[in-house]
Amino acid sequence: MEKYKPEPVKRQRQSDDVKPKGKADAHPEVISAQVRDVLQMLLVFRFINAVCVRTFFQPDEYFQALEPAWSIAFGAESGAWLTWEWEHQLRSSLHPAIFGVAYKAFRGLMSFLVLPPPFQSFALVALPKLVQSGFAALGDFYTWRLATEIFGRRSNSPWAALWMTVLNPWQWYCSTRTFSNSLETTLTIAALHYWPWELLKDAIASKNVPLQSSSSVNSLRLSLFLAAIAVLLRPTNLFIWFGILTLTLTRFTLDGKSSLQKTQLVVLTREIIVCGLLALAISAASDRLYFGFWAFPPYKWLYFNISQSLAVFYGRMPWHYYLLQGIPLLTTTFLPFTLIGLYKSISPSKSVPTLQANVLRTLSFTVLTMVGALSSVSHKEVRFIYPLLPILHILGAPLMTDFFTDKTSTSTSSKKASSFQPVTLRHKLSLANIISINILLGGYLSFFHQGATISVLDFLRTDFERLHPDALALGSTANMTAVHLEEDLFVLFLTPCHSTPWRSHLVYPALFARALTCEPPLDTAPGSLERATYLDEADRFYAKDDDDRNGRYGVKFMNEELWPVLAVGGNNKKKTRGGGVPRYIVGFEGIGEMLNEFFEGEEGRDMDVKLRKVWEGWNGAFNEDWRRRGRLVVWDTGVYGEEKR
Repeated sequence: MEKYKPEPVKRQRQSDDVKPKGKADAHPEVISAQVRDVLQMLLVFRFINAVCVRTFFQPDEYFQALEPAWSIAFGAESGAWLTWEWEHQLRSSLHPAIFGVAYKAFRGLMSFLVLPPPFQSFALVALPKLVQSGFAALGDFYTWRLATEIFGRRSNSPWAALWMTVLNPWQWYCSTRTFSNSLETTLTIAALHYWPWELLKDAIASKNVPLQSSSSVNSLRLSLFLAAIAVLLRPTNLFIWFGILTLTLTRFTLDGKSSLQKTQLVVLTREIIVCGLLALAISAASDRLYFGFWAFPPYKWLYFNISQSLAVFYGRMPWHYYLLQGIPLLTTTFLPFTLIGLYKSISPSKSVPTLQANVLRTLSFTVLTMVGALSSVSHKEVRFIYPLLPILHILGAPLMTDFFTDKTSTSTSSKKASSFQPVTLRHKLSLANIISINILLGGYLSFFHQGATISVLDFLRTDFERLHPDALALGSTANMTAVHLEEDLFVLFLTPCHSTPWRSHLVYPALFARALTCEPPLDTAPGSLERATYLDEADRFYAKDDDDRNGRYGVKFMNEELWPVLAVGGNNKKKTRGGGVPRYIVGFEGIGEMLNEFFEGEEGRDMDVKLRKVWEGWNGAFNEDWRRRGRLVVWDTGVYGEEKR
């Protein structure tokens, strides 16, 4: 008699509408209190984060946000440095408008309280970071909220995602900086949180129909509006939503049958159009107020950066930059967990519920879509893929949970319905090493790496307050004072272009300053000889003089462009030069010898400049740009005499 063999049981994914036994939801008031406590903790944490970050990263933090914001609050004659991108309407005014409103509000408060100028300047410098710390905290908060929606409130993975975003050194270093990418990241993760993920459910296993309730539709509207603002700020954000919508509509690689019916498609299409037009109208009105005429920055951004290939003027990177450098820099010590999480989310285990598996697969597809699209563009920067970091934290959170928590205690506690059990950690040494490395990285980057380029402005501003106590007004009265001090060029920066912040840290309009510029070749055709041989002002300063036997740089530029000889007259052949001689010259220590040779040699001896070092600051242990290596130095030219000091 043939022996009976039972057929193997096929494992099926758990239905999205069925809750695991013994896992009752907590009381709504408990949940509300927990959410409130987490948000408050994050607000305090990012406030401390903002106060601690006292270093320079990239100029866009200031010149794409705070300089136009300063001009909004204090007027066109306030000394703000508006780069070519604002002159040609490449940037949306929505981002600087946020800080412009904050500046204006504080300006009104200052006029009411009659605060002393030094305190005003200190507060104005700190204000944007404090505003940005709120956006940074919201980014962390919505990362945790989205992870909670995906993995469930009883899972430890949302808490792992929260701790990953809190302990990530890149987040510490960048989230409180006023980059448009930082705001884009917060808008993106908030929009993903409000996105109706129930659209990815299996229609057969789930009885709930998506987008039927008013709360669900309102959540969709908020998601689409935030996404539209993010796209207007950074057009490349469109790749994220292309990935989300592609899998939502096609269900490519997703499990189960689509729950999208004609009614849901109509609602989705309608809300995309309405929310997109609303965001576009707000952006257009803001740009009309800022530029004084109608403009559409996303088109200008695409035209100059893609059609005119001006983005490559700021550097080229290999196609694999984001794979080998970008993602590792974003995730640092969490890289193994995020990579494995990304891989596993593409093909989740059968034990994972259908909706959770589909959401994770959609998020991983979004990461691959954006990285793949941006890898085809020549100019690459890590912060361009910054909006993917919260997604990477969420994808890596289950791996962090599995590796660092005791599965036995977790599974045992999950059987108890009414209370949460304490988590038992394992691999504690590895966890301690990860935390220690992250703290060391964040601490060095926050306090030391390129810190002198920030602190030098504190020195210059406070010295200006001491020397010119009657020229510290802001607004229209400052313009009259500035005319009186016009011949007193206070400081000249002989550093690579945009090495320091500008008016957002110099503050006073009467503090006249000049720096080397780096405008791109706007009037040259892509691929032309003029484009290939173009040198901006900073390049010309650092270019070695062909006719100099010693191979020096800078001397020819200073003699012919910075202080050109206009006439030679008199018996002593006194030279009349153009350009103003500053009170201070700021530069990295590498130019010190060249400056002394110029002012003591035949070229610049007639200027009567006697350099004397009055301040210097350590700018970090390393720098990939040879021009920025070494200490940052302030030299007094001696032209204005000791009595003014």
